[in-house]
Amino acid sequence: MTLQTNVDEVTDAASPDSIRRMLWRLAPVIYGPTILFALGEGALIPLLPMLAAQLGADVPTAALVASALVVGQLCGNIPAGWAVARIGERATMAIGGGVAMIGVVGLALSPHLPLLTASAFVIGLAAAAFGLARHSFMTTRVPLWFRARALSLLGGTFRLGMFVGPFIAAGLLAVFGDEHAAVWFFGVCLVAAVLLVLLGRDPETDVAALDSAPTRRDDRRDAAGDLVAEDSGEVITGAVPVAAPAGVFRTMWHHRGVLSRLGLAAASLSAVRSARQVALPLWGLSIGLDAQTIALVVGISGAIDFALFYASGQVMDRFGRLWAALPAMILMGAGFVALAFTHDTDQSAMWFALFAAVLGVGNGLSSGILLTLGADVAPQDDPAAFLGSWRTLTDAGGAIAPLLVSGIAAAMSLAVATGAMGVVGLVGAAAFARWVPRFVPRAR
Repeated sequence: MTLQTNVDEVTDAASPDSIRRMLWRLAPVIYGPTILFALGEGALIPLLPMLAAQLGADVPTAALVASALVVGQLCGNIPAGWAVARIGERATMAIGGGVAMIGVVGLALSPHLPLLTASAFVIGLAAAAFGLARHSFMTTRVPLWFRARALSLLGGTFRLGMFVGPFIAAGLLAVFGDEHAAVWFFGVCLVAAVLLVLLGRDPETDVAALDSAPTRRDDRRDAAGDLVAEDSGEVITGAVPVAAPAGVFRTMWHHRGVLSRLGLAAASLSAVRSARQVALPLWGLSIGLDAQTIALVVGISGAIDFALFYASGQVMDRFGRLWAALPAMILMGAGFVALAFTHDTDQSAMWFALFAAVLGVGNGLSSGILLTLGADVAPQDDPAAFLGSWRTLTDAGGAIAPLLVSGIAAAMSLAVATGAMGVVGLVGAAAFARWVPRFVPRAR
């Protein structure tokens, strides 16, 4: 196949009609279940501390119960990789939804705090399985020319659900006056998501029909006609065939090079994102703003973030992964550092609003980057075990960041904690600049 033929085929495949057909065929089994799961989870998360308080928890204990969901997701990534490798993505998503239903019933009927905490942990485990199965499916089935946009849209559907979910919870509280209404709403969303997964058109058949010649699963080539190499943790020089699915820990060891380098860069991005969610409300409180103003500023930042999710995918597909990763990390890192110097100024509220918007732009430009980079460097014939390790690293970064912000703020000041997270962002930007060109298996 000649270079010109490859370029022509990719150009034809990337037409607007092809993209629309791809999105419609992914919607029933990927995007639809994702937004349903995220809507239910987004409605539940703000009310978890209230459910704990109803059972006698004080503030620290309620926070511990709420964190059980995050811990469950962190612990569930590697087992989820094992499950996807053995029973497939569709079965794992269905089982994950069923396990989450067990957690929902536990939350709704729990008579004491230990069961409530365990139920939140189980939901986190199920969320890990659900998310990793989606990621693995997109990695192996979606053509390379469309990968970043498809994964950015996946991230956008999740963000939409998490953004709208709390408003649904508020409406349910207004109607029923009971926090458990949001729990049962999550259950309804789970039932609908599992039905979509099980009854939707076969994703294997639908997506395979849309793969262009340069991007077929058995002949993954980029627009220049070069074979996509399997990642070995070393500089990519050619295609490396994969014989048989490897175990989770063997996969982690085999890909230790990319996980310890690009994986840690990805973890820094996840940490900065998570720190933003914690630091902005705390900053507003520390400069004396009222709750309504803080909510407005944070909401505007979130709206900017959501508005840019698809633009991130377009940038990555057209110009390369670094063109989205570097601006995102530099904006968020510099935004945190600059915000740290405005705490005691006369215009602190104005600077707070400005840098909240800057952080929203940076986070929006990073939409789908972690999913896309994980898909880029994963073994294409057996990505599940690798993606379990990748997602564990990124989730760990997101889980550690709030603890760092709290610890540094308690030991020194919130300004120092905010500046420290800015430094993490700038160091992460340098790491992306160093390792993305080395490990991402395309000339970008």
